[in-house]
Amino acid sequence: MSEIRTKAMTVGYGKQEIISELSVTIPKSKITCIIGPNGCGKSTLLKTVARLLKPSSGTAMIDGKSIHKESTKAIAQEIAILTQAPQTPEDITVKELVSYGRAPYQKGFGQLKAHDWEKIHWALDQTQLLNQADRSVSSLSGGQKQRVWIAMALAQDTDCLLLDEPTTYLDMAHQLEVLQVLESLNQTLNRTIVMVLHDLNHAARFADHLIAIRKGKIIQTGSPEEVMKTEVLREVFDIEASIVTDPHTGKPTLLSYQLSH
Repeated sequence: MSEIRTKAMTVGYGKQEIISELSVTIPKSKITCIIGPNGCGKSTLLKTVARLLKPSSGTAMIDGKSIHKESTKAIAQEIAILTQAPQTPEDITVKELVSYGRAPYQKGFGQLKAHDWEKIHWALDQTQLLNQADRSVSSLSGGQKQRVWIAMALAQDTDCLLLDEPTTYLDMAHQLEVLQVLESLNQTLNRTIVMVLHDLNHAARFADHLIAIRKGKIIQTGSPEEVMKTEVLREVFDIEASIVTDPHTGKPTLLSYQLSH
């Protein structure tokens, strides 16, 4: 399993600095959720680790190697990313979209080999999509579409899977459906999964490790019990939170909150 860490990493857009000298380690074979207010740097951190953005200083590393000094193809064989609300090409089938995950292993315009189709079949099986393989992606429900994108990332066959708000625009049942698929992938295949989530209760329920960020700086990292505390949420979100223990999961749950004065 690959270990991802950043060291004194600063990232911005133009002259606007979003992340400042951020150092963090992402646990191997665990589910990590990044939480924080809008614009705090959650997605920026994820995209920089995935090599979609380049830091102005500091570094992001995988197994001790600088992510930004490795080739795009090499990193794509170690880290897969599902960005926020990806656009589905028109008139494409589930199987065709999932096959795009094999791109990092192709040479030029080479055709998919038997091994590639084995990985595609496996990814469809893992996301319960085998019986939908020949359907048009546009005909699927929101939860099914998101599972197709996850299957594409799985077909990439990486140790690390990064997801930027994978439950956005989904109803409550489909949100749970997607998160349970990811939880199963982590538990059965030891995949390292890193997600940006807005729903704190989902983050606490499904994550082994939380990273709380505000204004590009880490406020707290640790288990849900260490991060889902009144004083931490006050500092991160400017709220006064009432935290209880979920009787079904034993995880901390945000019961209600008020704005801090």
